[in-house]
Amino acid sequence: MADEKKLVKLPHNVILEDRKLLNITGVLDIDSFDEICVNLLTDMGQLSVKGSDLHINKLSVETGELIIEGDIHSLIYSDDMPKGTSLFSRIFR
Repeated sequence: MADEKKLVKLPHNVILEDRKLLNITGVLDIDSFDEICVNLLTDMGQLSVKGSDLHINKLSVETGELIIEGDIHSLIYSDDMPKGTSLFSRIFR
């Protein structure tokens, strides 16, 4: 049998320092970004980071870490998936 990769759920943490530096772990994908909004998919659902002069300083696909710098105004989670729907079933539709 071929070796199967085990899916490991990354821990999801959000650390905001002085509303200027945002460190997020558990990031799976970035949907879109510009200077006023970064939309990303995390282990805990869709997350929108809104602000001004936003810049992505670090993105690590291997560790799921994202660092955003700028004037951060809001963090908004949205749960668009129905109950019982796994993250992978949404990704592989």
